[in-house]
Amino acid sequence: MEVSSPDGTLTIVNDVSLAVAAGESIAIVGASGAGKSTLLAILAGLERPTRGAVFLNGAELTALDEDGRAAARAEHVGFVFQAFHLVPALTALENVMLPLELVGRADAAQSAAQALDSVGLAARRGHYPRQLSGGEQQRVAIARAFVGRPNVLFADEPTGNLDTATGARIAELLFEQNRAAGTTLVLVTHERALAARCARVVELDGGRLVGDGHG
Repeated sequence: MEVSSPDGTLTIVNDVSLAVAAGESIAIVGASGAGKSTLLAILAGLERPTRGAVFLNGAELTALDEDGRAAARAEHVGFVFQAFHLVPALTALENVMLPLELVGRADAAQSAAQALDSVGLAARRGHYPRQLSGGEQQRVAIARAFVGRPNVLFADEPTGNLDTATGARIAELLFEQNRAAGTTLVLVTHERALAARCARVVELDGGRLVGDGHG
C-alpha cells in the first residue's frame, strides 16, 4: 500500500502475504507506525491496496467497487475500534440496531436488546454515548460488532482508550463473546499480553511481516 506525501510516495504495507483460517484468532503486533491499522483496513476492505488482492469468504474484495465492499462488510464483518465510533445522537440500543437496520432485519430491536443483555448493559439501553463510561461505550461497540453474527471480527486497539482495569474487563468480554460466536478474530494491538491470548501472533515492522507464530 503506497500513499503520496510531501516527501514523495510512502510505502505503508509492503509484500505482506497472510492467510487467516475460519474461526482462527490472530493478533497483529508491531511498533507505532509499523502498518498494523493500515493492514487491518486493507483486510476489511476499508482501504484498497495499490497492488495485490484480498479475499473474504472466497470473494475478492479488491475486485469490488466501494458499494460492493460495503455490502460485503455488512454481510460478513464486525468492527471494534479504539475510539468506540458510536453515533452520539443514538441510544445504546439504537447504536446496536444500526447494522441490522442497514441490511433490513425485521428483528433489529429484539436482537439488539439481547446483544446488550449479553454484555451486561440491559439497564443502559436508553442511554446515549455521552451518558456512558468509556468501558460501557466499548461494551456497546462489542454488542454492535457481534449482533449480526459476523464471519470475521476486526478489532483495532480495542482497549487503547481505557484504563488498565477496564481494559482487562473489555478484553475478557471480547474473547468471551468471540468464543461463544465462533467468529474469526483479527486483532490489532500494541499490548503483547493481549496479543498472546490469540492463537496466532504476526508482527509487522516497517510495513513488512517479520514474524508469524503461536500466541
